Amino acid sequence: MNVKPPSHAGNVRRLFGRIAGRYDLMNRLMTGGQDLRWRREVIRRARLQPGDRVLDLGAGTGDLAFAIRQQHPQAQPVAADFTLEMMQVGRRRGAMNWAAADALALPFREGAFEAIVSGFLMRNVADVFQALQEQHRILQPGGRIVILDTTRPRKNLLTPFIWLHMHAVIPLLGGLLTGHPEDYRYLTASTENFLRAEELASLMAAAGFRRVGFQRLMFGTIAIHWGEK
Repeated sequence: MNVKPPSHAGNVRRLFGRIAGRYDLMNRLMTGGQDLRWRREVIRRARLQPGDRVLDLGAGTGDLAFAIRQQHPQAQPVAADFTLEMMQVGRRRGAMNWAAADALALPFREGAFEAIVSGFLMRNVADVFQALQEQHRILQPGGRIVILDTTRPRKNLLTPFIWLHMHAVIPLLGGLLTGHPEDYRYLTASTENFLRAEELASLMAAAGFRRVGFQRLMFGTIAIHWGEK
């Protein structure tokens, strides 16, 4: 079920607090700017309608929430995270509804949202299945969930280059920009130890989601998953 020890949440909060100021820049550099295109696809998959309440869970600095506001001005996005420093950076970007929230115990009523989106959240939660159950609980019937995250790729001719990028290039960039290369070694490890795309899809179905599907991106290292309540 991909459950981590009790200390995990505190460690993750401190890590993201340290790198909050350079988080968005590192995302652009690590992905060659492709993360912007992936987020647009996440929003497209959410099939938002005017007036829809949509939760950007594990929002960080609010990349998805702000993109939703741009692309769907009549939607009602809420950006939720459990790292104060990330939300402080996000609040400097512009007006947005923010909420402090733990993905394992969401402070929202049942059926509060028509859609939930997340970007690079699920690999960091202590209990993936519980996080999925919580998202299922706060969705309206027929509501959509869309998850953007890393996934373990199948071995292929590019495997050595992917390994080099993850174990050498990313920590080097992270160290130069944030002064904390060890934090980006954690991000590499969390990617390699996260569920395969098929396993996450199975957990989504077990949590009650239907019409579950996924698409691999970036040489199989990234996946977008979607489903409905």
